[in-house]
Amino acid sequence: MNSPHDLVLNYHQRTKHRLERYANGPETLDWDDQPEPFRRFSGCELIALPRPGRELAVLFTELDTPQQIPAHALTLESIGLLLELAFGLSAWKSDGFNRWALRCNPSSGNLHPTEAYLISVNTPALASGVYHYASYEHSLEQRALFSAAPTEADIFIGLSSIHWREAWKYGERAYRYCQHDVGHALGALRYAAATLGWSISLMDAIADAELATLLGVDRDTDFIHHEHEVPDVLCRIHTSASAAHLTPAQLAEHASTAQWFGCADSLRAYHAYSWPVLDEVSNAAAKPRTAPLIKTIDTILLPPALKQHRASTLIRQRRSAQQFDGNMPALPSAVFYRVLSAVLPQTAAFAFWPWRAAVHVFIFVHRVEGLTPGLYVLLRDHTALKTVQAATSERFVWQPQHDTLAFYLLHTGDMKQRAKTLSCHQSIASDSAFSLAMVAEFSTIITHEPWRYRQLFWECGLIGQILYLEAEAAGMRATGIGCYFDDSVHELLGLTDNRFQSLYHFTLGKAQTDARLHTLPAYAHLP
Repeated sequence: MNSPHDLVLNYHQRTKHRLERYANGPETLDWDDQPEPFRRFSGCELIALPRPGRELAVLFTELDTPQQIPAHALTLESIGLLLELAFGLSAWKSDGFNRWALRCNPSSGNLHPTEAYLISVNTPALASGVYHYASYEHSLEQRALFSAAPTEADIFIGLSSIHWREAWKYGERAYRYCQHDVGHALGALRYAAATLGWSISLMDAIADAELATLLGVDRDTDFIHHEHEVPDVLCRIHTSASAAHLTPAQLAEHASTAQWFGCADSLRAYHAYSWPVLDEVSNAAAKPRTAPLIKTIDTILLPPALKQHRASTLIRQRRSAQQFDGNMPALPSAVFYRVLSAVLPQTAAFAFWPWRAAVHVFIFVHRVEGLTPGLYVLLRDHTALKTVQAATSERFVWQPQHDTLAFYLLHTGDMKQRAKTLSCHQSIASDSAFSLAMVAEFSTIITHEPWRYRQLFWECGLIGQILYLEAEAAGMRATGIGCYFDDSVHELLGLTDNRFQSLYHFTLGKAQTDARLHTLPAYAHLP
């Protein structure tokens, strides 16, 4: 029988796209079979949150120093703002015939496998229990009531994934994309909390089995077969009113005696394809109970932004660019270096991240002021220099490019066609100011802790969420790219084994507007 780490490594190898063939996926897409994008539970009390859309005065650049932002009181209105800015609708798009929703947390293919749950413990706004966030209604579905609760107040957000939602379009590679989406959701939650003067921390010690019980996603009879949810992560929300520190064991005790309500509605799909490898890798990468981690990295300040925007406005206007202007002027160097600085693990955006930075960024520079086009690398952990040098091509020149960043030129030359080809022939990787590959320290981590496979993708998704918002702040747009030819990327970098693996691509530039699409308000459908 294969060990969990063998199963994870085998899954990753099996789901690589290659120039000669793509990873296993559906042969055709039956649009009548597309999963319902909004999960609902019948038989639950629906608690309406205050109307969304309120703007906050805090500026995006103030989120660099969130400790200086006055904390909002823990009320139903502030809870609603947190959920809206993290997971709510940001707009609707229409092409005249079709209409679809966009959300503050991006998702591969706009399929949104991530579900959010709020856990209230003796807060003044909600009865103690578990609530599912219904983003379409901007309401809370009361899934459970705790029979007893401690006197201290505490509030948590739990995330889970419906893998089948993503597999409908992406087949066996869907598990990867679900993990990207969790990382984006964590980033969205961190930014949303910061706008309120709040912060988040990961309950990194909790086991998946404990989290499943706490969220109620292990209640098999409450879910339709194939449409079950898998637990991902639990976050504590630190507010002015929540100074308590309940342990996972205490939370699980409350959940075990809770009164549960409702069953998940059908996602209205036929399940024409079956992808058993998704459950296999999910089980192999299940997290056990672990010792809590302590982070000791000092926070750094970012270079100043060139423009000022309200944070809530910027969060709601975030979009994935569909195409870029290939004739755009060079990206100002000040913007470029702020973006690079923003993804470092010492920034406020990573303050809640308990693991050491394991993802480095290889950058295809096309149009950046002051930089020769070519291939560069940003080491997010400067102590990894010798390890990365030893693993990559001996032809790389490793010329330092910055006084404080571990940012190096590797190879000069026009990389536009290579970037396009490697990203599944998509021109968004070549028409931008720059595109990049997030390359993770891989096999050693997976061999020792197979469940860290997920966290590596989360780290990439968190980097991606930062890139999205930094692009918006600079008047640009960004796009995550999950489709790329894995081993062709490794070949270009000179990687010959799985000590490092490329897990996510991204691109940033000047977006071109599609005049055929119309933008509609996010919550005009609410009374």
